[in-house]
Amino acid sequence: MKSCVLAYSGGLDTSVILGWLVEEGYEVHCVYVDVGQPTEDREAILAKAKSTGATSARVVDVCEELCSDFAFPVLQWQAKYEGIYLLGTSIARPLISKACLQVAREVGATAFAHGATGKGNDQCRFQLAAEALDPNIKVIAPWRDKTFRARFPGRKEMLAFCAEKNIEVSATTEKPYSSDQNCLHVSYEAGKLEDPAVNGIGIVDFEMTVSPREAPEEGEVVTIGFEAGVPVSVNGTRLQAHPLVAALNAIGGRNGVGRIDIIENRYVGMKSRGVYEAPGMTLLYAAHLALEQLTLDRDLVHLRDRLAPEVAEAVYYGHWYAPKMDALLAFIDQAQQYVTGEIRLALYKGNIEVDGRSSPNSLYDEGIASMEGGGSYNQDDAEGFLRLAGLPSRVQAGVRPRKY
Repeated sequence: MKSCVLAYSGGLDTSVILGWLVEEGYEVHCVYVDVGQPTEDREAILAKAKSTGATSARVVDVCEELCSDFAFPVLQWQAKYEGIYLLGTSIARPLISKACLQVAREVGATAFAHGATGKGNDQCRFQLAAEALDPNIKVIAPWRDKTFRARFPGRKEMLAFCAEKNIEVSATTEKPYSSDQNCLHVSYEAGKLEDPAVNGIGIVDFEMTVSPREAPEEGEVVTIGFEAGVPVSVNGTRLQAHPLVAALNAIGGRNGVGRIDIIENRYVGMKSRGVYEAPGMTLLYAAHLALEQLTLDRDLVHLRDRLAPEVAEAVYYGHWYAPKMDALLAFIDQAQQYVTGEIRLALYKGNIEVDGRSSPNSLYDEGIASMEGGGSYNQDDAEGFLRLAGLPSRVQAGVRPRKY
């Protein structure tokens, strides 16, 4: 019998896909990859998978790995897709593929199925990750299958299928937008958000953050500690990666930090509209950047800044398990070895201010930087420096005078 692993959420799409795969003659092993979704009855989800026809169903918790091995290296790069998106969904997809393929190897499945559509980025992330980990795996993407789409052209037909098969789902035919949450962020898209003239932040019911207008009047101060570029503590308390992100989600969320609304360029070529909230990661990006300003030398940080868009694109497009990413991750691991210290952030109604910096590896020398008299910087040295720096310009001006 054909055997496959299905990345299963228990929602409408994957419930229908599970039923369809069983009809197609597959032995289906459902894997609910826990990346920090909202509180759900995991046992009920597994029971529903089995009642729908799954041969087996299990939960695989990868929250700690998602934060420590995926999100934090991207944070070290200060990588943001198109300058703003913190890649919360993009980072999680290759890990979901990895978890599913580990189960596939265990149960002897030769196929990996997912519920991503043929129009989005997730199909790329799932498939490129799966094939990089196992070039022999068969990837089943039902939404790219003409037969599947003909049978389920819309949500009405999917709900009818669930009713026929006695599959319990909470979805309805009306939905203002869709959302996807993990421990790093929540993304909102589709529905009313497909109209760029609509104020997306105004219509979304945010899960992690309060409106900056409703945040406390007194604000809040938080101190974040890093070792070699890796977040390790909040307000002096050492925490593992996932609890640390959760703590910062709560702090940033209650102060209205971390909401964005963007029009982004998908890997498949179209523009799409997304609204995101990532309070904890937004605080980490701000604190990490402030610490780098204190501890990284100019040429290294400028090189990092030139390469960061490459990292963001690779993550967004789904090339996590690629030689380029291996090299880039090795580079940033070396580059971050002295990014150790604490950053104090002052939060107020969605705003973040750096309230203080400290590091045993600080490159800031007050004696050199001081604008006061004395100090250890000899301003006479600048005369020769500028004569050499200006030499090419003086030579060119003598040959090709500029009009002014």
